[in-house]
Amino acid sequence: MEQTSVFTLTKKFSLAGLTLIIFLSGCGLGNEPISADTEGFFNHYFVYNFSLLIKGLASFFNGSYGLSIIMITLIIRLAVMPFMLKQTRSSLEMQDKMKELKPEMDKVQKKYKDHKDRESQMNMQQEMMQLYQRHNFNPLASFAGCLPMLIQMPILIAFYWAIRGTQEIAAHQFLWFDLGETDILLTILAVIIYFVQFKVTQIGLEPQQKKQMALIGIFSPVMIGIISLNAPAALPLYWAVGGLFIIGQTLISKKIYLAHKKGTAETS
Repeated sequence: MEQTSVFTLTKKFSLAGLTLIIFLSGCGLGNEPISADTEGFFNHYFVYNFSLLIKGLASFFNGSYGLSIIMITLIIRLAVMPFMLKQTRSSLEMQDKMKELKPEMDKVQKKYKDHKDRESQMNMQQEMMQLYQRHNFNPLASFAGCLPMLIQMPILIAFYWAIRGTQEIAAHQFLWFDLGETDILLTILAVIIYFVQFKVTQIGLEPQQKKQMALIGIFSPVMIGIISLNAPAALPLYWAVGGLFIIGQTLISKKIYLAHKKGTAETS
């Protein structure tokens, strides 16, 4: 029987969540503009209000829809930041716990390495559970880290469709690109940022854990690139800004956690 680690399960769950986000992102307005008359609860109460916010902030910034998108992206990221910091902290604590447990887990797995029958595999699982209990470790706690993604998912999807459905955006330019036209350079930038973001989240992981999570590091940037090549430049702008924010947030939260861990070790 194939061994399934908590990181393998987390990888599968994360891929499913990311696939769900992308799928839902394709089930919106299409190419229709958003307005007060647009049908649908989600479109009317979420997407339309985001469209109004985009236009309102653009007016505040002297008609700059690029600055409006950047500002709303930062506001959203700041709003969900407490949840994301908690998620990062929980992930780092689990990584440390897994490092402590790994030698004993390896012994259990080695013990049953040549025993593939059902009874032996059940005995191995039982010993693993006893090991978790002795160390007060809950492998299913990693799934709680997906809560921030579920919380922000409707917000980010609504903002996504508000960008696509706000016709005024297409008529404006920001930096070197037209917000309503596909921009290859900005798409490449967004892909690179999301790949770097993934690498930052892997800091501190064991080689085996990095290998198990490698598919996410390829899948996410590739999907961002594919969507961006078939969308106006306003979308990769939104993704690039959000990705940069998450990189900084992750680095800061890891630094805070390590400082806290060091302080706790010194006082104990």
